[in-house]
Amino acid sequence: MLQVGFTYIGTIVGAGFASGQEIFQFVTRYGSKSVPIIMVSVLLFILAGAKIMLIAHRIGASSYHQFNRYVFGRKAGLWINGFTLFTLLCTTGVMLAGSGALFAQQLGGFYQIGIIGTALLVYLITSRGMQAIMAVNTLVVPLMLGFTILIGIHTFLMNGTASFSLTEPSPVSGWALAPFLYVAFNLSLALAVLVPLGSAIRDPRVLVGGSIIGGMGLGILLLLSNYALLVHGPDIAQAEVPMAMVVVPLGPLVQWLFSLVILAEIFTTLVGNVFGLARQLQTLPQFRAEPRMLIAGLLMVCYVISQFGFSTLVHHLYPLFGYLGAGTLLMIFLVRQKPTG
Repeated sequence: MLQVGFTYIGTIVGAGFASGQEIFQFVTRYGSKSVPIIMVSVLLFILAGAKIMLIAHRIGASSYHQFNRYVFGRKAGLWINGFTLFTLLCTTGVMLAGSGALFAQQLGGFYQIGIIGTALLVYLITSRGMQAIMAVNTLVVPLMLGFTILIGIHTFLMNGTASFSLTEPSPVSGWALAPFLYVAFNLSLALAVLVPLGSAIRDPRVLVGGSIIGGMGLGILLLLSNYALLVHGPDIAQAEVPMAMVVVPLGPLVQWLFSLVILAEIFTTLVGNVFGLARQLQTLPQFRAEPRMLIAGLLMVCYVISQFGFSTLVHHLYPLFGYLGAGTLLMIFLVRQKPTG
């Protein structure tokens, strides 16, 4: 259950989440409404995550292609698979851009070196399969939880609850839709990992327990990260990687260690995305290439996308993908058991 839960968290907590950019776009900018947004998001993560993995387990789906065809039907499933493929490619490019932005912010340069080095590590892990992905997440996610709790406690001790008076710099409408768009966006991407994970685990109870652990863990990360961002909002408005700036008061050592954890979280989502993309493309006749060649080709495409810049990609692409993924989230809850043939 812990392995499933940590893999779920690691898949969601990518460059946008770990850096603080994604949390700001979907949660923090709504000020005092951010806490109810997080509460609804946690519930949706638990319920939708469990249902995705249970459906994949029941029908034996090895890729999101089979899952979408089951949920949406053969014709609509083709369109949804195309959208998912496009979204995964773009967000994997965002992840690579995030690794470069982290290198640039912490080292004062080396944007391209950060991207290329991360891509090489992703290639090495992804080529080893699902067991390697689960092992990486089991190591990285507890570190992320520990550091985020440390940041939250330090921020509270330094600022207290009075900091919430700073949470409404300007009114932002549409907060009621934010948790649905946020979860829809993330789960439409997480299908690439949750579907093969659901079919690989034999006991459905492990999947349900893992989904609960994953949802609660994401809730803890969201609450603490959102609180820290609310407090430091004016100081990090222009930062490419806001969470790396939040830990500056904790000293240079903690700042460097947390930057490494952010990079590791970016890495876990990159590995999951590339694995899901490669698994999907292998089901298509025109992409029956050797898996390692396919992974290398995908990383080259994502490298090109990463050149547009991290914060620019997050700002423009993530809300759009949230709207487009809303249909997937709705259908996940509406689908009923039916023949798999």
